[in-house]
Amino acid sequence: MAMNTRLLFIIFFLFSTTFFTALSSNNSSNIDWWCNKTPHPEQCKYFMNNSHHDFAPENRSDFRKMAIQVALDRAMSAQIHALQFREKIENNRQKAAWSDCLKLNECTILQLNRTLQGIGTNRSCTDFDAQTWLSTALTNLETCRLGSLELNVSDFISPIMSNNNVSELISNSLAINGVILDEESNYTYGFPSWVTKHERKLLQASTSSIKANLVVAKDGSGNYRTVQAAINAASRRRSTGRFVIHVKRGVYFENIEVGNNNNNIMLIGDGMRFTIISSGRSVGAGDTTYSSATAGIDGTHFMARGITFRNTAGPLRGQAVALRSASDLSIFYRCAIQGYQDTLMVHSQRQFYRECYIYGTIDFIFGNAAVVFQNCMIYVRRPLRGQVNVITAQGRNDPYQNTGISIQNSQVRAAPDLKPYIRSFKTYLGRPWMQYSRTVFLHTYIDSLVSPVGWLAWDRSSFALSTLYYGEYKNFGPRSSTRYRVRWPGFHVITSPNVALRFSVKGLLAGSSWLPGTGVPFTPGL
Repeated sequence: MAMNTRLLFIIFFLFSTTFFTALSSNNSSNIDWWCNKTPHPEQCKYFMNNSHHDFAPENRSDFRKMAIQVALDRAMSAQIHALQFREKIENNRQKAAWSDCLKLNECTILQLNRTLQGIGTNRSCTDFDAQTWLSTALTNLETCRLGSLELNVSDFISPIMSNNNVSELISNSLAINGVILDEESNYTYGFPSWVTKHERKLLQASTSSIKANLVVAKDGSGNYRTVQAAINAASRRRSTGRFVIHVKRGVYFENIEVGNNNNNIMLIGDGMRFTIISSGRSVGAGDTTYSSATAGIDGTHFMARGITFRNTAGPLRGQAVALRSASDLSIFYRCAIQGYQDTLMVHSQRQFYRECYIYGTIDFIFGNAAVVFQNCMIYVRRPLRGQVNVITAQGRNDPYQNTGISIQNSQVRAAPDLKPYIRSFKTYLGRPWMQYSRTVFLHTYIDSLVSPVGWLAWDRSSFALSTLYYGEYKNFGPRSSTRYRVRWPGFHVITSPNVALRFSVKGLLAGSSWLPGTGVPFTPGL
């Protein structure tokens, strides 16, 4: 273990040990005493001592609830503040960034509310659930900030979001809950089952045997001609169970959104070659990366099978997302996701991709979800002259976020347009988008297009090289050898199966308790 890594581990261990000891004590109800044990004590003290709530924590669970409540209060204040900026918008770039931030902050409020209710008296969620939702709440705010930088309107957006200290307060909540999570050791177990017996075989049954609630067909033979019209209709339903939308073959030129409260939606196509949802938004055309998505999925328990999500902006337009998912406990089975830069935004929450085809060039699997890709084909396309290809850019920006990208039993190959030019372009497995970036490749075929060093630094800097976690475990193929890999403190050649298991479906997603009921095939371990 390198010296920097050892030092970081010692500091992190000492902080966690001190924090755990403090949170285990029941002897003090003094807010300042509790706040001094958090990563951001001054913000904790100020907002707790000036809150209209009567805070007097007697134990760690009390303090956790209070910390989340304060974060929720400040997030709601930020939303009111943001709404007041509507009249100050001067151009389309400001409007685009503001719209994203408004939606993302609303999502943060939803996640904090969900967490607060879940850890309440009825304990309807696990501590792992809470860590996932708090991680998502923090990711939302970072996405807002990044969007304003992309459109060069951070001077307009910063005053909206920066005066509320929501990020620091959520970071405190993550740390508090993270210590509780470590104590109870429930990273892997305890997820509630969320599917019924009726749903069990939906993902594997033939399309003709599935009784859809609605049918989309371009020729008018279904209930609707557009996918979004069917999604909107589903959002008005009274029932909360699985709602199946069959999208017949055809190319649907539209952008679709599945909203936060539109849960349990399933889109079934006629196969990824035949059912295609396509659009061409991009940062180059004035959108944020977030809003460029052809498909944006937020509602929980989303499923898709046999569909292609495509962004046609091309390599000249910069970031252009084909699929953006923030759907918790979501599944994409036998789908294709096609684009160039930033193809697939695995934004947040817990996601599983099985037998999918993903095409792109730069950072084309990116975001801060806890996500496993299993038995997938990852195709690297030909970029612009002078560019390099990077497969992943994971966005973990807090050490307590339980997120990461795991690519397992999959294949990394050159797409047809790159094959004749492999020697002209370098390709890397990933680079650190955020300080605690975490990505692993397990039992995956790595073809000759990948550089022998494997991984790429961010803009030729030393950023995050000691704090990231990049790992490879028993990969195979022409470029699977780790002999010439980077020598960063944060890079690991994983030799222990127990370590590799942390990034499996069972370890990263706790998928053994929610995936079996869906009928989708999966490997729980290695």
